[in-house]
Amino acid sequence: FAKAWFKLLHRDMGPKTRYLGPEAPKEDLIWQDPIPKGNKNFDIEKCKNLLNQSSLSTLEMVETAWASASTFRSSDMRGGANGSRIRLDPQINWKVNKPDQLKKVLKKYEKISSETGASLADIIVLGGCIGVEKASGKSVSFLPGRGDASQENTDIESFSVLEPLADGFRNFQKEDYDVSPEEMLLDRAQLLDLTASEMTVLIAGMRSLGISHDGHGVLTENIEILSNDFLVNILDMKYEWKTVSDNLFDGYNRYTGEKVYTATRVDLVFGSNSQLRAVSEVYACEDANDTFINDFISAWTKVMNSDRFDI
Repeated sequence: FAKAWFKLLHRDMGPKTRYLGPEAPKEDLIWQDPIPKGNKNFDIEKCKNLLNQSSLSTLEMVETAWASASTFRSSDMRGGANGSRIRLDPQINWKVNKPDQLKKVLKKYEKISSETGASLADIIVLGGCIGVEKASGKSVSFLPGRGDASQENTDIESFSVLEPLADGFRNFQKEDYDVSPEEMLLDRAQLLDLTASEMTVLIAGMRSLGISHDGHGVLTENIEILSNDFLVNILDMKYEWKTVSDNLFDGYNRYTGEKVYTATRVDLVFGSNSQLRAVSEVYACEDANDTFINDFISAWTKVMNSDRFDI
């Protein structure tokens, strides 16, 4: 009874590292999602060099880091990149995580981890940061010290409820629901504790890097460069959007009649919702690309470190 009562009153507090006071129990309980202490003293530059030599694309590194970190829930402090549970059941087989691509990336990351003494969790996040650096030409901060959880300390049943049924940041929707994709996007954004501006730059930035589950909403000619192209084109009245299905639209050039792009409801909400459009217009200005990139990096770093309760 005592253990059940303690769990009832404390399960929304997150991992045990957040507990304060002399009465905090020493025992590790599986519902606390235990994570061993990570190694902070590895050679980061060596890891960077190995990651740069790994032949992984910017998209693969950024998408893997996002898949790992974006499971975080500010409602109960669960999920996140710390623990690298993306390599364990059930996360490794979630459809949203593109299991075939994920396993390919993790295989290369595991080799780098064993060569450098860095945790796989740190390698995953560092890989994403390197991808953003390559695409933006700017420095992205990285804080080492994450640990790697074990399958034995991962409650598969309770982690299964963290599976994203929709992730607008990756333009993913598992199936059709009564709730609209854009409403599910807002739910995901508030769980990550993101502002409207942070949500906007993250989605626009990831689309500019080609990150979209079915390829929709990639409104750019160069997916190697982090840019505000998505927002520029989603707001451009040169394009007329015609309905294909409830969640898919084709974008036609009004002057030539040529079909140029495809997009989802999540993509088009940045042009149709008055508040999001106002934010988008600021970032879509001709002289705003640097501001856009800086704000993307800031929001990216926030998500990558959202579960670092030790810093």
